[in-house]
Amino acid sequence: MRVLAIGCHPDDLEIACGGTLRKYVEQGAEVVMCHVANGNLGHVEIEPDPLRAVRIQEAGQSGAVLGAREVISLDVGDLLPNRHDQRVIDQVADTVRYVKPDVIITHNPDDYMQDHMEVSRLATNGSFCSGLTHRPRAYDAFSSFVPVFFMDTLAGVGFQPTHYVDISGQIDRKLEALRCHQSQIKWMLDHDGIDFLDMVRTCSRYRGYQCGAAYAEGFRPYVAYLRVSAKALLP
Repeated sequence: MRVLAIGCHPDDLEIACGGTLRKYVEQGAEVVMCHVANGNLGHVEIEPDPLRAVRIQEAGQSGAVLGAREVISLDVGDLLPNRHDQRVIDQVADTVRYVKPDVIITHNPDDYMQDHMEVSRLATNGSFCSGLTHRPRAYDAFSSFVPVFFMDTLAGVGFQPTHYVDISGQIDRKLEALRCHQSQIKWMLDHDGIDFLDMVRTCSRYRGYQCGAAYAEGFRPYVAYLRVSAKALLP
C-alpha cells in the first residue's frame, strides 16, 4: 500500500496522524509526507528565512523517525496557501502522480485556521487534477479519485471521528517524531504556555477512550463520488 499524507505546516501530520503513519510503516506500507506550507511565520524571534530552513530540516528528521519513505515540502509561505492557486494545485497533482497513493490523509475542511482549511481543499482539488492529462505535469496522469480521509482538528475541536486507529503501540514513536520540531515546542511553551507534547498525548488518550484503546487517532472519510472504497484503507 502507498499512503500520501498532505499537511499544511511541518508538524501538523505528526500531531494528527503520526501514530497512524507509523502503524502503516510497521505494516509494510510506503508512506510519503507532504507539507504545503514551509512554516516560516511560526515563531516570535526567528526570522522567516532562517525559520523556513529550520522547519524543513525538522520535518525531515521527524519523517525519518516515523519511517516515511520521503518528506516533501511544496515550500509555500505561511498564510499563502490558496485553494484557487492553480500553480500549487498542479504541485499537489504532481505529488499525487509521483506517489501513486492508495489513500490520501489530509486536514479536515473545517479547522482552527485558514491555512489548514485551504490545504484540505488543495489536497482534494489537486488529487482530482492528478488524473487530468492536459494539466501541466512532471509525471504521467494517475487517478482523479483517490480515497481521502480527513484527520483530526487541533485538540479535536468540532471534529467527531467515524473511524479510529489504535495507536497504543505507536504513541511513543509519535511523540518522538513530534519532539523533532523543537522550534515549535519551545514557541508554543513560550508564546501560548502550552506543553505541546503533553497536549498531543492527552488528545490521543481522549480519542482512545472513545474507541476502547489506550491511545487512538480519529478520522472521517471524504464522502464524495468515487472517493469511497470497499477496501479497508486505515491500518
